[in-house]
Amino acid sequence: MTKSHLDNTDYCVVIPARYASRRLPGKALQDINGKTLLQHVWERAGQSAAREVIIATDDPRIERAAREFGADVQMTDPNHTTGSDRIAEVVLKRRWNPGQIVVNLQGDEPLMPSLCLDQVAALLGRQPQADAASLFWPIEDEAELLSPNVVKVVLRADGSALMFSRAVLPFARDFPSTAEALAAGVKWRRHLGLYAYRADSLLRFSGMPAGALEQVEQLEQLRYLESGGAIVLEQACMPIPAGVDTAADLERVRKLISGKI
Repeated sequence: MTKSHLDNTDYCVVIPARYASRRLPGKALQDINGKTLLQHVWERAGQSAAREVIIATDDPRIERAAREFGADVQMTDPNHTTGSDRIAEVVLKRRWNPGQIVVNLQGDEPLMPSLCLDQVAALLGRQPQADAASLFWPIEDEAELLSPNVVKVVLRADGSALMFSRAVLPFARDFPSTAEALAAGVKWRRHLGLYAYRADSLLRFSGMPAGALEQVEQLEQLRYLESGGAIVLEQACMPIPAGVDTAADLERVRKLISGKI
């Protein structure tokens, strides 16, 4: 695979993958043009500048399939409730040093641009005071803005996260329409669920109880903000296509990869 090199940031990618999926059972092993969804994700990560790419799972079916296509697999506790907790176990088992940068690539992102992996790792590498880094993309569509499935992020002047929410934030009180607000310079940003952590901050995060905002919004990144942590963000260097949550998403990705759309 051809690797991209944004800079010399040393980082690892961990892909948390589970078999159970409420909307698409066995999602990780669904076929996309002769390869599993998970293999497509792993190959995208392999095109990045990451030093290691590891699949973290608790399911022997995923372990077997991943080893067959050549992946490094770490088996983890089946009781983890989040991908972050699964990655924290990998950090401990691999005995990574406290400053090791780890990128969390979701196991249902077969179209993730490898340059975005390099970008989020490099962003954290440049911000030693930050606990984590992530990316955003501008929102210019009203339906996207109003959707509770689209997580909005509001930034401080220094580029760190002030708030994440499923609600419309900021609320443009004095503008009668989204188009007028955008024309006047109001900025809405979609948070992209790609994270880079330092190993020590990830372990701290994993050991914290969920806060009130996290429980209300069902957004685990709020745990960092509620506890006084810092997440830095910047606009992704290119659009990141939507991942696979449903059977319709799977068919869309099949067509995209085969070049039919």
